Amino acid sequence: MRKIKTTLLACAAALAVTAASAETLTDTLVSAYNNSNLLEQNRAVLRAADEDVAIAVSALRPIFAYSASRSYFWDLDTDVIQTAAGRVRENSQSITNTLELTAQMSLFEFGRNRLAVEAAKEAVLAARQALVAQEQDVLFSAVQAYTQVRQAAAFVDLRRNNVRVLEEELRAANDRFDVGEVTRTDVAQAEAFLASAQASLVAANGDLETAREAFNLAVGRYPGDLAPPPAFSNRPASLQAARDVAVRGHPAIRQQQFLVSAQEVNVDIAQREILPALSATGSIGYSDSAQSSNTNDLEPVASVGIEFGGPIYRGGQINALYRRAVAQLEQNRAGLLQTTLNVQERVGFAWANFQVAIASLEATERQIEASQVAFEGTREEATLGARTTLDVLNAEQDLLDARGSRIEALTVEQDAYYFLLSTMGLLTADDLGLDVVAYDENAYYEKVRTAPSVVTSEQGIKLDKVLKALGK
Repeated sequence: MRKIKTTLLACAAALAVTAASAETLTDTLVSAYNNSNLLEQNRAVLRAADEDVAIAVSALRPIFAYSASRSYFWDLDTDVIQTAAGRVRENSQSITNTLELTAQMSLFEFGRNRLAVEAAKEAVLAARQALVAQEQDVLFSAVQAYTQVRQAAAFVDLRRNNVRVLEEELRAANDRFDVGEVTRTDVAQAEAFLASAQASLVAANGDLETAREAFNLAVGRYPGDLAPPPAFSNRPASLQAARDVAVRGHPAIRQQQFLVSAQEVNVDIAQREILPALSATGSIGYSDSAQSSNTNDLEPVASVGIEFGGPIYRGGQINALYRRAVAQLEQNRAGLLQTTLNVQERVGFAWANFQVAIASLEATERQIEASQVAFEGTREEATLGARTTLDVLNAEQDLLDARGSRIEALTVEQDAYYFLLSTMGLLTADDLGLDVVAYDENAYYEKVRTAPSVVTSEQGIKLDKVLKALGK
């Protein structure tokens, strides 16, 4: 008795260690978040949008430039000089060296440049929502990879157990054939079922390897032993509640909202293109001229000016640009309405799938119970001669199919739940509470929004270090 208790305790301890070391769905999602190249790609897209703000800000500042040139001039109208040696053709040649520093700054352009900054900021907010949408796609792909590996592994276990059961059935059929209780046909039927089960086991192992490769692609590594997924902790109370959450915060809707805001600003800019602009210019430098018959002359050059002007006629370009901006605004507004409808439709679709998956799983539980009873009864009746070997094999196949249906129903239920979360906009690292170092979308933006110079500002030097840390 003591030996049995010791063995049971050892088995329990082994199971506890296995459960503790098994990889959870949360572990998978953390790895997918940390290893995703798609997220890195879209983070770079976001940083590029951040730089658009800096580019727009730079238009509010003066522009300094320098230039250096050397020019050669020939006077083609040459003179002929009579000398004692004869007639000589004289070529007049000069060389001009110029070095100049210029400055230019827009003083007033009816707010077009400042509006461009606002439009760029709205585009940044839209790009941030696109990154959130990509994060949801990455995490949902990881969920699917996780459930597919678990399903494939469960089918391998199921097929392997089926092979063992059919091997027992074949041995029993041979024993009964030896004593004359069954015919050779019964033995052949058992052999056929066993061969089919062995082929299914090979196929199941192939499916498992395929699922492992898909897992590696989605998560960035191969899976270990996968633990059962956690219970559903954030289920919406109703379809309407799920839709309300989606309409308020789904990244696709919010992205379209920011795009509409950005285009509204662009329309305002296009309206002001007909208005004039005031700018200041200045330059300082020197120029020297060396001729074949003269010495070098140093001539300082400096100028300051104010320029005021605007378009009179550009062949209809300004009006066309304005009409295009208005059309794009109408396009974005229609896109916002359509995106909202699409999100609501996807929430309804996901909600229905989730409810169907729950009902299907419950039905498979009842199917397994009934098939188990039928199998055990058929096998018992076969020992009494009331059932044939084929009846037993068919009953065992029904039980196998029921268990396979449950495995698939579990996968469908898990996928349907997380798909519902994604349609609501809640399948993010923050909403799931993943233990990851979240990407700080403000960190890079705060360093570049004032358009710092790497050479002249301390902030620019820090930004250069950030880029080096990112491996750029």
